[in-house]
Amino acid sequence: MRLAILGGGGFRVPLVYGALLGDRAEGGVTEVVLHDLDADRLHAVTRVLAEQARSAAPGAAPAVRATTDLDEALRGADFVFSAIRVGGLQGRADDERVALAEGVLGQETVGAGGIAYGLRTVPVAVGIARRVARLAPGAWVINFTNPAGLVTEAMSRHLGDRVIGICDSPVGLGRRIARVLGADPGRVWIDYAGLNHLGWVRALRVDGRDELPRLLADPVLLGSFEEGRLFGADWLRALGAIPNEYLHYYYFNRETVHAYQRAERTRGAFLRDQQAGFYEEMRDPNTPALEAWQRTRAEREATYMAENRETAGAGEREADDLSGGYEKVALALMRAIARDERTTLILNVRNRGTLSALDAEAVVEVPCLVDANGAHPVAADPLPGHATGLVCAVKAVEREVLAAAESGSRARAVTAFALHPLVDSVNVARRLVEGYTRVHPGLAYLA
Repeated sequence: MRLAILGGGGFRVPLVYGALLGDRAEGGVTEVVLHDLDADRLHAVTRVLAEQARSAAPGAAPAVRATTDLDEALRGADFVFSAIRVGGLQGRADDERVALAEGVLGQETVGAGGIAYGLRTVPVAVGIARRVARLAPGAWVINFTNPAGLVTEAMSRHLGDRVIGICDSPVGLGRRIARVLGADPGRVWIDYAGLNHLGWVRALRVDGRDELPRLLADPVLLGSFEEGRLFGADWLRALGAIPNEYLHYYYFNRETVHAYQRAERTRGAFLRDQQAGFYEEMRDPNTPALEAWQRTRAEREATYMAENRETAGAGEREADDLSGGYEKVALALMRAIARDERTTLILNVRNRGTLSALDAEAVVEVPCLVDANGAHPVAADPLPGHATGLVCAVKAVEREVLAAAESGSRARAVTAFALHPLVDSVNVARRLVEGYTRVHPGLAYLA
């Protein structure tokens, strides 16, 4: 079985390859094709994978091939992982800087930064979807590219249900809740619903019994995991649910914006400089590639959402939360489809009536039953009013982004910014579009 990884020179690719090394069942991936526009990045990541492969049993490591030719990467692929970053980390840093100058959030998936990233990424992702449909019509596309829900919806208009978006945030949240309740994460049912980076755990059932009320009633338990410290026990009890960590940007927006404005560097600028250092280090053929990658990744994970944790007084991340997770979701999804190993995963898929407030084609993030025929969303109770309002507002913004990307309309881009709950002014929206089109050549299509 052949797996093509688009954005194969990206920093997280070794996580995926490491997961594949542990999957020795018959019918697994035998070849990985890495695609990236940057040959130097491809060479660096290929070196890391080669060192990882040395720890595998003889013949167990998938062969690795790298190419800068997208069509070559796609031909013959059974699965395509899309993990591209249009504009690179410099683009992310620019997204943050332009937004913060206007006093609004520039995070890469939330608020103004997420819209700017989406406007750059959607045209490229649509081009990839069309090429997959032409060159590998039988392939399944697993989308890692942020903003994951928006990009998955854009690609689904050309690939239908054969594109599925994944994210590790809901999995990590469910794992943390199960851990503090003393439950086996593999045996719980997580009632989670919303959009990517905008969802809530509404129940966590162990042998059919909802254990979430026990958690919400116990301040000690609530203070023992990241979301409890991030949001505070009183707010979680008021919601009657545990929000995805990214909702901190909504519920504590002013505090977060101030923290980002005070920071020495934004998250994007930090990652840009950190990863530039890694790739520069990899120019030396004597550098231990895997060791350099592991050291850089450890620093990256430890500093994740540092400003949010500082604002909330949440402290450092738990050691159990530094191990990654999205690669495990990807592998479980791929195995379920390729081998009909039926499982349940929280995924980004077309709604198909799952959330009654949204239309059938809207991509949502919900539990899905996965088998050889793909991912099937499980029927869900309606979201409470406060969650429905936020989900509908953000989905309306996503639809304006898709319309702007399809039509090239600057006016639709302004509308997308102006409608977002975290952008509070049409005039700010207009200045954001002006600022982003100045720094991003890829937005020159907006007229």
